[in-house]
Amino acid sequence: MSPITPYTYFQCPCSDSALFRPGDGSPSSPKNRDFGDEDGAFDPRAPRANYSLYPLEYLLYCEDCHQIRCPRCIAEEIATFYCPSCLFEVPSSNIKSEGNRCTRSCFQCPVCIAPLSVTSFETQPDPNLLGAQDHSAAHHGGPYVLNCSYCNWSSTETGVKFDKSNGIHGQLAKQRNGGTTRLTAKERKERRKELVQSGGSAQGSDHIADEHGIDMETQFANLKHFYQTQLSSSTSGGSGFSGLGELGFSSPTSLSRIMSIYTGGGSLHDKKSKSRLGNMREALEEDEGLIVANLDESAAIEKLRSEGLEGTIDTEQLQNQPPNLGEPHLHGRTRFTSELRPIPYLLRTKRSKRCPVCRHIISKPEAKIQTTRFRIRLIAGNYVPSITIRPLVLPGSSGFIQHPDALLQPLRPIQYMLTFKNPIFETVKISLATPSRTPGRFASKVTVLCPQFEIDANTDVWDEALKDDNRRKRKGEESGNPHQQPEVGKIWERGRNWVSVIVEVVPASLRVDLLEAAPDEEGDEEGEASEKPKVKREVDRGPLREDEDLLEIPMFVRVEWEVDAVGEELGSSRDKEAKEKRELAYWCVLGLGRVAQGN
Repeated sequence: MSPITPYTYFQCPCSDSALFRPGDGSPSSPKNRDFGDEDGAFDPRAPRANYSLYPLEYLLYCEDCHQIRCPRCIAEEIATFYCPSCLFEVPSSNIKSEGNRCTRSCFQCPVCIAPLSVTSFETQPDPNLLGAQDHSAAHHGGPYVLNCSYCNWSSTETGVKFDKSNGIHGQLAKQRNGGTTRLTAKERKERRKELVQSGGSAQGSDHIADEHGIDMETQFANLKHFYQTQLSSSTSGGSGFSGLGELGFSSPTSLSRIMSIYTGGGSLHDKKSKSRLGNMREALEEDEGLIVANLDESAAIEKLRSEGLEGTIDTEQLQNQPPNLGEPHLHGRTRFTSELRPIPYLLRTKRSKRCPVCRHIISKPEAKIQTTRFRIRLIAGNYVPSITIRPLVLPGSSGFIQHPDALLQPLRPIQYMLTFKNPIFETVKISLATPSRTPGRFASKVTVLCPQFEIDANTDVWDEALKDDNRRKRKGEESGNPHQQPEVGKIWERGRNWVSVIVEVVPASLRVDLLEAAPDEEGDEEGEASEKPKVKREVDRGPLREDEDLLEIPMFVRVEWEVDAVGEELGSSRDKEAKEKRELAYWCVLGLGRVAQGN
């Protein structure tokens, strides 16, 4: 059991359905919450609390709603697509047509995910050539390959080479593993037309042109062409599909007509429809889109025996591989390391964030790819007072905690110094409330010595130094008292824009045999004790669960301040001096550390 450093987490109000009402346009006022009621205290051990607690650095703030916003409740909008390797901005229209990967010469190694570089594949110079010793007669114009400088992987392992040093993505799409050229769907269509015009048959033209068979992309193009021809011939009697082009073939009526061939339903039971249905048939040849499954795996088994388990790819490499439309085997899914292809870089995005209630922008990055700055960035740390906690060590006394990361001793009172820092330019009033006992089986006692106090505005350091007052730094409202002790109702330390108060905690014992049955909530209120008897709950004496020795204190914080009133009707000088009260209330969790076991 390792100790932990004290921490502070803030709760986002989006996890509370009673406070977060998008339909109303604004969250309900925190004044409706009675934070002094312990029955409604926030439970940091609840499973739902894991999705609502964040450090202050992770939170944003909405100036219109005056509420905290977390990464789960904000609405994101994509502002820019770009490649992380070449930092080239990709238009959103290209994403739909070319996919979400970089279409330039940016590739990753399929083995170690390192960036690949384009190098010239130089051949050994012929010694009979003039100047062969200084390599001046060698050919340096190509071919080109992709090399990994980390694991020395090269595209020559799959037999892929390139004629040009640019446009690698387009050249790779036209090559199969082994270096053979793949015919695209457009090239197959042109060759088919040439054979038909020359008097030959289109049947078997694909096998003549490409000995490796039909691939997945060409199969889809052939199926689409086949069904377009079938629909044109069957609807040429007056339905009007042939004159609509692509709109008629991809319309819902045409799709339902094709599906009715196999289902037999719909409105095709009349005689007229059945007579037209006779012209429709299924694909029977490869040039029409039919591919007979090849179930012979003898070559793959023999390759597995020769290369062993080390020659196969793992799950992560399989997921990183983009679909290879040029390989008919297993629809482009590779199984061996010798079949791995270079991976194009996935595109990244810059996103702007909006408030889910008022839809105002609370974070917007710069449109320029090379910069990491933001145009709008409403960080919660600039509006919400920060909270830090650390053990209190009095001068001249030996405390139980020698180090902030030490384990807490059960049933021994420990005092912590809670420091609030005001980030805004207005004086704020802080109100704190904690349950007397922490929630859970092992309830620890918590006492806040000074639950209400004020923090000065975050003014300039030089302005504070010019003011000849005694508020620079004093302890317990008294300066120069080294022997002071924590007192109820008094702050411990004060600075320019920060205040420290004392919290006293008595950690509970983790021994299961010392657990006592707590009275039920019924009959606890005044006036009901004589009418309803107190019902004791059943004690859970099970073993210690995960993180049950972690001492976390839920604390409700209410921040109040005044700002200048803003409105169109402020005409007189008296109205201009009017102040507007604002309020922010939220739950936070103070993690003090782990309680020692065995006592």
